[in-house]
Formats: sequence, structure tokens, C-alpha cells
Amino acid sequence: MPKQPTNKLKIGFVLDDSLDSADGVQQYVLTLSMWLARQGHDIHYLVGETSRTDIPQLYSLSRNMKVKFNGNRMSMPLPASRRALKELLTREQFDVLHVQMPYSPFLAGRIIKAAPAATAVVGTFHVAPHSSMVYWANKALRIMTLRSLKRFDAVMAVSSVAQDFARETFHLESDIVPNTVDLTPFAAAQPLPQYKDSKNVVFLGRLVDRKGCGHLLKAVLYVQQHKLVGNPYKVIICGRGPLEDDLKAFVRKHQLGNIVEFVGFVSEDDKPAYMASADVAVFPSTGGESFGIVLVESMAAARGVTLAGNNPGYATVMAPFAETLIEPADTENLGRTLADMLANDALRKKLQVAQHQDVQQYDAPAVGARVVEQYERALHKRSR
Repeated sequence: MPKQPTNKLKIGFVLDDSLDSADGVQQYVLTLSMWLARQGHDIHYLVGETSRTDIPQLYSLSRNMKVKFNGNRMSMPLPASRRALKELLTREQFDVLHVQMPYSPFLAGRIIKAAPAATAVVGTFHVAPHSSMVYWANKALRIMTLRSLKRFDAVMAVSSVAQDFARETFHLESDIVPNTVDLTPFAAAQPLPQYKDSKNVVFLGRLVDRKGCGHLLKAVLYVQQHKLVGNPYKVIICGRGPLEDDLKAFVRKHQLGNIVEFVGFVSEDDKPAYMASADVAVFPSTGGESFGIVLVESMAAARGVTLAGNNPGYATVMAPFAETLIEPADTENLGRTLADMLANDALRKKLQVAQHQDVQQYDAPAVGARVVEQYERALHKRSR
């Protein structure tokens, strides 16, 4: 007999990748699941190969291989044991399986097919395309997962960009329920002591082409060459990646070492303090973003304004603040915008207050309640 919706649910979060990284999908899973656990729901994680031992009820269900996809690093599962998956699902009898989409037929696809009839299957679609190759790869993936796609009782997308991509590639209709962030540590964050008394530009992200750190450094060089900022300021680069040596060489070549500081990898615990040190936080991503969790974190914490690359995913988040969208490759415009924001204290404060208020809609309780509504709707559909 199908289960009826209950106040407290047993939920299995399904992710082909591991939870070892702090990328956007992993942040979504952990932030949402931790809020659900605080509401009394029983949370489990069904993931690919993982090395974490600090998360309760975490099941590592496959061997994974590292790949590059859509400008990101990720891991893809090798075929998981159907027998082991069937035994797990039969034993646990989940009320809801919450699948992160798109997904592989070798792990999530097999979990969906093995799900008991009473279990509701709900998905969240995260991807926005960065290239035509990504578009066609997802069209092919639809064919490979077609049978399991029919098993979904509800599908969400984190933004209109992701919603459009789900429709175009997987022929799926979805409801927009945005990414979520636990705003508490960001709202309470204080600037790091070494940056408390300086005016700071902060970048945080992987040092890869599409995240745009190189565009920011070119804009900083333009500001210096044209003497657009009179008072001293610092540019703080948070993150690591394959372009790190090239970016540092650029700084040395153009004698920007007295302005630009590379601080390396920043942990999740330290991230709020770096964000709170920003008078201007700059995220000049060129594309491949379905949402922009880092923008929400920044707007919740920064003591100044947040600027974002004018790509479809970031534009969704920054829609109320069109003046803060930048064209990363337009060095002159980015440089002058940066200089204007550093010089205009009143404008920075005005935008900071407005941005801080706007991001409350992405706080975990607000988004979590909407996700639970999707679960209950899916369970009701399955009970019929």
C-alpha cells in the first residue's frame, strides 16, 4: 500500500558525485538536508565514491572516475551493484528519494529503477550549459536515462536557466525552487583583522577560465594604469586552480604585487570572514552557471557591494540589481565600474543594504519549506 504523506519523512539524497568537494550541488545537498534534519526528518545520503566519515547515514555506492564537465571538475560513477542498491532500498524504505539532476544511468538511474513503488522520486535540476558540447551531451544522456525519467513524481529547477535547459534537453517540466544557503554564519561574519582597516576587493572561486579571475586582474591593471583610484586598496584572491601560476605571473609582470594578494584555498568555515572583508566582491564568471550560491553568500556577508558576471544564471540572482552586472571581458568597463564602486561609499552602502535584504528569500528555512511542499505533493501523487 503506498505511503501517505507524514510530518516526518525518511529522505534519501541521491548524488552520482561524492560529497567530498564544496561545489554548488554538494552545498545544496548539505545545506538543505541539514535544515531538514533539524526539522526532525530522517536524512540519508546515497552517493558515489566518497572518503568522508563525518556525515551520518552516508552510503558510498560506486567507484568513481574524475572528469571535467561544463568547465568544472567532478566524478562520475562506474556501474553500481544492482543487488546492493536493491537491498539498501528494500531495507530502508525511503519515503522520498531526492535525486540531483542530470544524473548517470550507472548509479542514480539504477537507484531510481530499484525504488519501491511506495517511494516518491523527486529531482532537482542544477545544470546550465557552458558550451554546445554540454547541450548535446545532455540530449544523449536523456536517451540513456529515459526509462528512469518516467519514474519522477516531481522535478524542481534551481533557476529559470536550469528550467529551460531541463525542458530543452530532457523534455522535463519543472517548478523553480532556488538554491538555498544557510545565511546565519554569513550574516554574523566579521572582517578578518588584517583587512579590517583597508578597502578591499575580494574574489572567491576556482582559478579556471570561466570563473573570470583573469578578467578581474586585467581590470585592476587598467585601474592602475589610468590612475582611477586615488586611495590605497587591496585585491584578495581566494581559491586555487590550474590557472594559479599564470595569474601570479601576470601580477608579477605588471608589478601588481603590492595590491594583489593570493590567499589560496579558503575553507567553508573561513569563507564568511573573507566575504565580510569585501567592500567590493567581484565574481566575473563568463557562463556555465545555473544559479550562483556564492553571490547569495557574498550579499549576505559583504560590508559593501557584490558585482557579478552577466551570464544567465548569475543574472537570475542579480535581477533586482542590474547595475551590478558586469561584462567580464570588457576590461575598460569592468575597471571603471570597480573604481566607481571603490570611490562611492554612499552607493556601496545603499546597494549593500538592498542586496542583504533580497537574499533572505534564499535562506534555508524559506527554501526548505518549499521543498517539503514538493515532497508532500509527490507523495500524494504516488498514493493515488
